[in-house]
Amino acid sequence: MMPDSALSRRPFDAVLVISFGGPLGPADIRPFLRNVLRGRRVPPDRVEAVVHHYELFGGVSPITDLTFRQARGLEDRLAERGLPLPVHVGMRNWHPFLDETLRALGAAGHRRVIGFPTAAHRCYSSCGQYKQNVQQAREVLHAEGAADIEVTYVGDWFDHPRYVEAVAARVAEAAATLPPDARAGARLVFTAHSIPTLTDEWRRYEEQLRTSARLAADRLGWDDWTLVYQSRSGRPEDPWLEPDINDYLRSAHAEGLRTAVVCPIGFISDHIEVLFDLDVEAAQTAAGLGLTLVRAASVNDHLLFLDAMADIVETTWRRYAGGRPLALVNAVHPNAREAPPVAR
Repeated sequence: MMPDSALSRRPFDAVLVISFGGPLGPADIRPFLRNVLRGRRVPPDRVEAVVHHYELFGGVSPITDLTFRQARGLEDRLAERGLPLPVHVGMRNWHPFLDETLRALGAAGHRRVIGFPTAAHRCYSSCGQYKQNVQQAREVLHAEGAADIEVTYVGDWFDHPRYVEAVAARVAEAAATLPPDARAGARLVFTAHSIPTLTDEWRRYEEQLRTSARLAADRLGWDDWTLVYQSRSGRPEDPWLEPDINDYLRSAHAEGLRTAVVCPIGFISDHIEVLFDLDVEAAQTAAGLGLTLVRAASVNDHLLFLDAMADIVETTWRRYAGGRPLALVNAVHPNAREAPPVAR
């Protein structure tokens, strides 16, 4: 329970959960993808291929519903801890857009919020781009003359014990669907979104991924594991993190692998890239090889992950309970603040 003295100081008055967003029906697919691409030159045939991926699932990405479940679970847990902060969701690429959510926060009288990007492993296209999009939304509100919302971001949480426990629990659920003899010889294959390796940004990203994967595998007592990548985009001539999940399955099968449990550790919520890349494409690759493959769910709204979210937000609250965060000038916004890594 949060002491009354901490509540009285109230360094923050709300939480903003920041997510990727996804279409809510077939008519949303192309407008959503235009938002994702934001003017980047992508061949029309490639765009239409991705449209088809969404159409396979009725044009509805599960990420929106899952993000709202995460937000509700977080809000409930904060209230149970004596920290009754309202939790709002803002999306990068579809409704509710970040500017819509910030506008609503301002109308409700909120001015200082804790920002929680739904990405455990830091790189520009996850945490960095989320923060940039928040800044852009704040600029929209400033142009309208609306109230500004100061955002202080949570620290890194890729190795938070309850997050790791949630990953391990999802893997255990998937492994339990295998016959005992297949489970005994299965390899645990962690996947994450590939990113370019043209700069050194990928080094921290991969290091954080490997730490999360190692901690989850250790918790399960699973020695045979690896980290591979999925969802590569961009120019074929540019170097990206490898190996691709499908290439890996082919080479590992040729070396004798017969069973794999795949865990999308780089994703907090199941969404179309997880569903298509793993449940369709990788599953087809495995079936063609005669390799048994089962896929663990993302952490989604697992109770342990919701507990982890509450821990992380409460840590940020406590860090600033003695006074307002100092304004720091950075590349995102002079009023955008990032907490140090979460204390374990």
